[in-house]
Amino acid sequence: MKDKNTEPNAEAEPTAAQQEEWAKEKEDLARESRRRFLKQTAATAGAVLAGAYGLLAPPDWPLSLSDPDGERGKPKTPLIRLPSQGYAVEAKGNVLGIAHGTKLEPLVRGAIDAIGGIRRFINSGDVVVIKPNVAFERTPALGATTNPEILKILTRIVYEAGAKEVRVADNPIESPESCFARSGIRQAAEEAKGSIYIPSHSDFEILNVPGAKLIEKWPFFWKPFIGANKVIGVAPVKDHNLCGASMTTKNWYGLLGGRRNQFHQDIHSIIADLARMMRPTFVILDGWRVLYQSGPTGGSLDDVRPGNTIVASTDSFAADSFGWDELLQRKGKEKPGYFKKGKEQKLGEPDWKSVAHRRVQLG
Repeated sequence: MKDKNTEPNAEAEPTAAQQEEWAKEKEDLARESRRRFLKQTAATAGAVLAGAYGLLAPPDWPLSLSDPDGERGKPKTPLIRLPSQGYAVEAKGNVLGIAHGTKLEPLVRGAIDAIGGIRRFINSGDVVVIKPNVAFERTPALGATTNPEILKILTRIVYEAGAKEVRVADNPIESPESCFARSGIRQAAEEAKGSIYIPSHSDFEILNVPGAKLIEKWPFFWKPFIGANKVIGVAPVKDHNLCGASMTTKNWYGLLGGRRNQFHQDIHSIIADLARMMRPTFVILDGWRVLYQSGPTGGSLDDVRPGNTIVASTDSFAADSFGWDELLQRKGKEKPGYFKKGKEQKLGEPDWKSVAHRRVQLG
């Protein structure tokens, strides 16, 4: 008889407890497999749906990838903004200074003194942009552009206050080189030691003007403003065949690039937008000569009459309102629509008599 300890053992049957444990492990594995499958299926379905949404949703819907006109595929242009409060200084004293007389330099100084003097506005080390109207290739006598002598006097006054640099900039409608030369602005700026900025394509950036109707995002003559902390506008008083009158508020139009002539279809809205875009340190209304008809280009001495007035103001609408009433001699006539728009948008005061002002006669 063989010893039972040397006989091969038959495979032992699992116990009831082992069978129960194995069954539980098998069920857990099956459950985990189902969970992974459902999760993968949901993720795949979500990706498919998201992709379908992105491709099929209208272009203006959130996360839409639709690009019917190819605009989404273009590189995004960085936006710039001017300072949130513009270039204005603390509001105090007179809003409007009006100087009448027969000699230009006393008039320019007198008008600025009437709103607090140049040192209220310009500090030592300031970098100042002066924006004249150089839109057309016209001689100064025709009144279609800023008087170059006023620009020269103003530049000297700004330097006297301690400015580090004065930049003279505009983007004329006609040939920039010819306009700066013919108007006398180039020579005047050079004689007063100002830096001249004549635009080229690379000098423009897309400016964001929150709240603007027409130029919320629009090409802007940016180069002269890099590092600048004060801005002064200097504009002639002139008739305008589209908007009634072109003065200090309309003057900022010369900082726009692109196809800006399209704005002639809604001229009063663009002028209000310009006031929203640019909040200057102050403005000078050049009423030495007045282009009272055939504006804005003029072309005949018969369209011009003497004004013998210079206005300085921290509110371009107030300055322009005075120009409309007394320099264009249209008091009592309905003011152009941009005055009302400026008032409604709290961009300025079109009733010049209601603001603090000082009027001086200087011989």
